[in-house]
Amino acid sequence: MPAPAFTDLAADLDRLAEERDLSGSFLLTAAGETVFEHCCGYADRASRTPVTPATRFALASLTKMFTAVAVTRLVAEGRLGFETRVVDVLPPERRPATLHPAVTVHHLLCHTSGIADYCEEDEDSPAYVEDYDSLWDDLPVSRMEHPVDFLPLFGDRPAYRPPGEAYQYSNAGYVVLGLVVEEVTGEEYVDAVQTRVLDPAGMGASGFFRSDEPVPEVAVGYLPRPTPGSPWRSNVFRVPVVGGADGGAHATAGDVDRFLHAYADGTLLGDLGPTVVSRHADAGDGFAYGYGVLLYPDGRLGHGGGDPGVEVMAHRWPEEQVDLVVLCNVEDQSADVRDRMVDAARTVGVLGPA
Repeated sequence: MPAPAFTDLAADLDRLAEERDLSGSFLLTAAGETVFEHCCGYADRASRTPVTPATRFALASLTKMFTAVAVTRLVAEGRLGFETRVVDVLPPERRPATLHPAVTVHHLLCHTSGIADYCEEDEDSPAYVEDYDSLWDDLPVSRMEHPVDFLPLFGDRPAYRPPGEAYQYSNAGYVVLGLVVEEVTGEEYVDAVQTRVLDPAGMGASGFFRSDEPVPEVAVGYLPRPTPGSPWRSNVFRVPVVGGADGGAHATAGDVDRFLHAYADGTLLGDLGPTVVSRHADAGDGFAYGYGVLLYPDGRLGHGGGDPGVEVMAHRWPEEQVDLVVLCNVEDQSADVRDRMVDAARTVGVLGPA
């Protein structure tokens, strides 16, 4: 019998689905046991296919955790080092032309490389775009299939600063890490992550699914409607056709939970786990960034992600062994859902007080 707080939470989420079009899959586990699981809304509004625990969602930048794990496993294999210079790995035609020779794998992993990005939220940046999806007004998303396809978007832009001076979140930095993974392994990025991350973690329902292929049980991402009565529009023309090193893998909520467990128990990171979750860069306001992971002031770790029609969060509280997963195929809802889940978890004692 669910605790009353979780019964009330499920009812609240269903109400948000009715009133605010919430759509997603939500999971809370403690010490490997499911304490709350709920789905609401539609994976496909055209066919009115409901979201279920088997629904695979696009993960946006949560994928950066997968990229960092793949790199870490290459380091553990002795094929790469965190202090390896990128110019010593990538040939000129497969790296930014403006790349500072001192930029290392470490700098890319913790967003301190200083390289120019292809999409910035800072209005003072030369890479500023008001909305990420506006990138694809003139560039067909169907052309964005491999990390190297992104190089023309940022490869000739001057660096913001020398490496190591400051933290600045960088999608381009993770694109370059994808190129590093390909160069070292001789495999396509998506294949290298499948064999080094998804498969070892037991993520059997996960992968990098193309938007132009009919893959079953994949949630359609829906853009915000300008008015309540407006038609729904999918994000098919607003995200790359297939995910890559800076974002866009797909997974169920259960598979994300399996990843968090494998991330914590040494299955994926081995002896390098403490290095990965160390505070390598100050992200401000008490936050820090490790290698592909955000470290929160309250002790949790994880990552979020947002793309047009996509919003996700995955958090782990290591001491309590609690995992929280929020996967949405709509925007502007995940933080509210996360907060409601955390409140319910604290009410029943799954999590300690804030």
